[in-house]
Amino acid sequence: MSDRRATVIGAGLAGCEAAWQLARRGIPVTLVEMKPRMKSPAHHSDQFAELVCSNSFRGDRLSSAVGLLKAEMRLMDSLIMRCADESRVPAGDALAVDREGFSRRVTDCLRSHPCITVEEREVTEIPEGPVIVATGPLTSDALADAIASLPGIGTLHFYDAAAPIVMKDSLDESRMFRLSRYGRGDDYLNCPMTREEYDRFIEALLGAETAEIHGFEESGVFEGCMPIESMARRGHMVPAFGPMKPVGLRDPRTGKEPFAVVQLRQDDAGETMYNIVGFQTRLKFGEQKRVFGLIPGLENAVYARYGVMHRNTFLSSPGFLNERYEMVSRPMCYFAGQMTGVEGYVESAGSGLVAGRSLADQLEGKTPMALPGFTALGAMGRYVSAPNTHFQPMNCTFGIIDPLPAVPGQKKIRDKKARYEAVSARALEYIRSLQ
Repeated sequence: MSDRRATVIGAGLAGCEAAWQLARRGIPVTLVEMKPRMKSPAHHSDQFAELVCSNSFRGDRLSSAVGLLKAEMRLMDSLIMRCADESRVPAGDALAVDREGFSRRVTDCLRSHPCITVEEREVTEIPEGPVIVATGPLTSDALADAIASLPGIGTLHFYDAAAPIVMKDSLDESRMFRLSRYGRGDDYLNCPMTREEYDRFIEALLGAETAEIHGFEESGVFEGCMPIESMARRGHMVPAFGPMKPVGLRDPRTGKEPFAVVQLRQDDAGETMYNIVGFQTRLKFGEQKRVFGLIPGLENAVYARYGVMHRNTFLSSPGFLNERYEMVSRPMCYFAGQMTGVEGYVESAGSGLVAGRSLADQLEGKTPMALPGFTALGAMGRYVSAPNTHFQPMNCTFGIIDPLPAVPGQKKIRDKKARYEAVSARALEYIRSLQ
């Protein structure tokens, strides 16, 4: 066992994954978490790895970049992926989880690990010695000030939002139909809309009162979590080409695609709650009930949780962090999670995995691993560390992963799905060689 203890600050997805990667190598870890003594406005649970927004980890196929990222993490013994797989609920091609069951599994695993000591307190200064700061975009003010004082840091921010969750027994399912897009199962509840119903909904949405958020500007919203009312302000038909698109959802009762569709996704293992997919919002609670009540089947919906918006802080990581998420100017001081500029649950956990494994290598006197840019994990580390004057949070996409090299005498793979699967196969072959 190592005689050096590592500190991980924050028990979100990234911090939990980092602590696990250290502990599984026999390195003692002090995991510091401010909950339950202190919570941000977006936190509700006392458990670790709380899913503040959606319960979906997104696509799970190897033709999607986030599907490749999950596959790489599974091969590298990711705690987050293991617990997500064990907590899975139906969601078509996506990996969605029972959020309470998922967090409970992660919490129990870490609290029971002999190499992990949990301390429940707020951290206001970055400690000396080996440390991974994974406090996320909801970092407390005191620690955020300490981080901002680091040389060359440059902090930025954007706004994030969560969609409402409704109780299943309050829905009028006679107005809905069950189907996943393109006939891939029947895991989603779909609320079909006619042109008239859609127009009425958009008009009500545009006229609804929003909650005041200090410093909020539409330009500061991350595109991947755009509030539904912000989409509507961009154009009357924007939501119909976004979360309300009917493509691939033919209503079995009519044999036709509706004009627009609102999808609901199971949010817990007991199937008592459903998430309104893509309906992140900052409408006032009463307005959410009124406006979303215009959606067929949601007229009398009971809300387990209304949608909320909160400010997220992230670092200007290029030049500050290297590709392993380590401070360039301070060895063995790492950052991980959304605060580094990776965006999404899986991406956050992936950064924690890389940071945890890299710090473990250093503590064992080894050269930290360097993952190539043709892997999803390596491409993410490169994205946050490479020079970029317009740095913004980024999901894992094939656009940041090295494409397949041209081979003399071989034709380029024209089919996009087949090409992405080939990119994934190359990456997974390399990850397997490391085990």
